[in-house]
Amino acid sequence: MSITTKDIARIANVSQSTVSRCLNNSPFASEKTKQRILKIAEEHGFQFNANARSLKVNKTYTIGLILPQSMVDHGFDVHSRAWQDTLIENLTQLQFDVIVSPSFGQSNIRKLIASQKVDGFIILQPELDIETMDYLEKSDIAYVFCKYLPDVCKNRDVDYVHADQIKGGYLAGEHLLKLGHKKILCISADVAGGEFKLRTEGCKGAFYDHNVPFNDKLLFFGDSTFTSGFQLIKKNVDLLKSITAIFAQNDLMALGVLSALRELHIKVPEDIAVVGYDNTELCTYFSPNLTSIHQPYKEIALLTCKRLIELLENKGDHVKQKLAIQPKLVVRESTGNMLP
Repeated sequence: MSITTKDIARIANVSQSTVSRCLNNSPFASEKTKQRILKIAEEHGFQFNANARSLKVNKTYTIGLILPQSMVDHGFDVHSRAWQDTLIENLTQLQFDVIVSPSFGQSNIRKLIASQKVDGFIILQPELDIETMDYLEKSDIAYVFCKYLPDVCKNRDVDYVHADQIKGGYLAGEHLLKLGHKKILCISADVAGGEFKLRTEGCKGAFYDHNVPFNDKLLFFGDSTFTSGFQLIKKNVDLLKSITAIFAQNDLMALGVLSALRELHIKVPEDIAVVGYDNTELCTYFSPNLTSIHQPYKEIALLTCKRLIELLENKGDHVKQKLAIQPKLVVRESTGNMLP
């Protein structure tokens, strides 16, 4: 198996962004660090994409990766880290340096454009003000939205690559309904980005298609963290007697649910089945292993980078593309067998 920039970062005990800068001879990395990283890369047979430097219009070979504030607030959870690392990996293989910029106050994009430090952007930002969006469009710089589409872009023609969240919510609801569950507690999250709202919409669609009424009184809201999933269960113990399944709309909340149910001596899946969302590596760290909806973030990252390169090369007819990649259900122990 070939070594990746993530592997090099782990060996060198530096960030993946630092590895990217060193491998691309960025002036933002010290000479000493560059030499150490290059030595590790050479010793382990790291290979660049040989076609990357064929770009005609690229000047800085640097891409701005704009992250949401939530990634910083939550200390880069496993799911968020996977998205960031995969995007950096793809860009580094294409011989691009990456400036990772958490979006504090919306001005970072405008500053990076004005300073001419980047050739393009990949934007994982659920919210964007209209001034920044107007500035992006007028600047004629290449950019692709990934994962989130800010409200200001809903009626604009932009490039956007994402997972089909409605389909994911549908798959989760359908799986539980096919197992015979009808009294299903849904735990969503009231956070920016709109993904959780779409997952709820998809779940409701599965109920509708299976002629089962969706009970809005069984729709609760956490904040997407492990703690919120845990606390919602502990604060609603009496409600658990009336349900047979729980769909927590991300893995962290779902694992919090599993932990709370264990403390209450409620068996999963015998008493209550549980489905999560994101299919992070944490799903197999808990017992029982968590059934989850897999977001194909590696495919999305690859397609996002590919589309950005096309824009930088001025290929095609400049028609904007919106690509929705389909999620998949990954069945594990937490949902068990069909109800008797």
